[in-house]
Amino acid sequence: MLVDPFQRHVTYVRISVTDRCDFRCAYCMAEHMTFLPKKELLSLEELDRLATAFVELGVRKIRLTGGEPLVRRNVLWLIERIGRHVQAGGLDELTITTNGSQLARVAGDLVAAGVRRINVSLDTLDAQKFKAITRWGDFYKVMDGIRAAKAAGLHVKLNAVALKGVNEDEFDRMIGWCGEEGFDLTLIETMPLGEIDEDRTEQYLPLSRVRADLAKRWTLTDIPYSTGGPARYVRVEETGGRLGFITPLTHNFCESCNRVRVTCTGTMYMCLGQEDAADLRTALRASEGNAALVAAIRDGIARKPKGHDFVIDRRRRAPALARHMSVTGG
Repeated sequence: MLVDPFQRHVTYVRISVTDRCDFRCAYCMAEHMTFLPKKELLSLEELDRLATAFVELGVRKIRLTGGEPLVRRNVLWLIERIGRHVQAGGLDELTITTNGSQLARVAGDLVAAGVRRINVSLDTLDAQKFKAITRWGDFYKVMDGIRAAKAAGLHVKLNAVALKGVNEDEFDRMIGWCGEEGFDLTLIETMPLGEIDEDRTEQYLPLSRVRADLAKRWTLTDIPYSTGGPARYVRVEETGGRLGFITPLTHNFCESCNRVRVTCTGTMYMCLGQEDAADLRTALRASEGNAALVAAIRDGIARKPKGHDFVIDRRRRAPALARHMSVTGG
């Protein structure tokens, strides 16, 4: 078992397979990004070995992220390899966070590989607004992908970043649509990671205010449901659907943190909002055995901090951390 200094059991790992993405969401990255050289990325074989090491150390849930994970060449091979741990009982769940652009093509393959649940990032149901937010995205292609995922039997959860002046007038529509389709919906506060072209002080929308506003029109009942991540859920009584809130700024979720993130270059961040990290790539490549890798993982977990220090800096208008979410793993 992996236990941090605050006696929290680390059972959930988010592994980024690429920093590349076919969208350029305005709150996430600059339009003209410089991505990592491919030689710096872990190979698919190394990612498989890394995931297996975590499973052997007691991790029960793995989420593959990016960038956009499904744009990485031959990623289905990796998904199948990790999926074998679900079939063998060593892993409870393998999930993926995606922008939905590739889902129409691979939804059936994901199910065959052992994936049962996916998160799709979708901040609006308006095609023109979607284009403005994502810059490069095709709204109708994403909607086709979501329909394909549902038809293939995947449980779909939508993640929407709450953006002041952008999509705050759409939450009622999204709640209603998700209720009709049987999708869960999670609203997320914008996170101050990386330099972007926009001003995050103008984007930040406190979810405490959003929830209070929604409660005027919907009956929201707190429920103990959890997917192992930071969202706190309510049931929307009118639809029977679940609505989650991820609030890194108005109410952090650090006291129950059970996860770490590994970048596509093999750097393990013990906290999304702190810079301390463990180099797993060097340990992976040191030998064919896993002794050095296991030692590096345990050493990192032993330094896991109590929590993050996220803040929207209205004076300097600067991000809390220089690295982008796409580099860390979304």
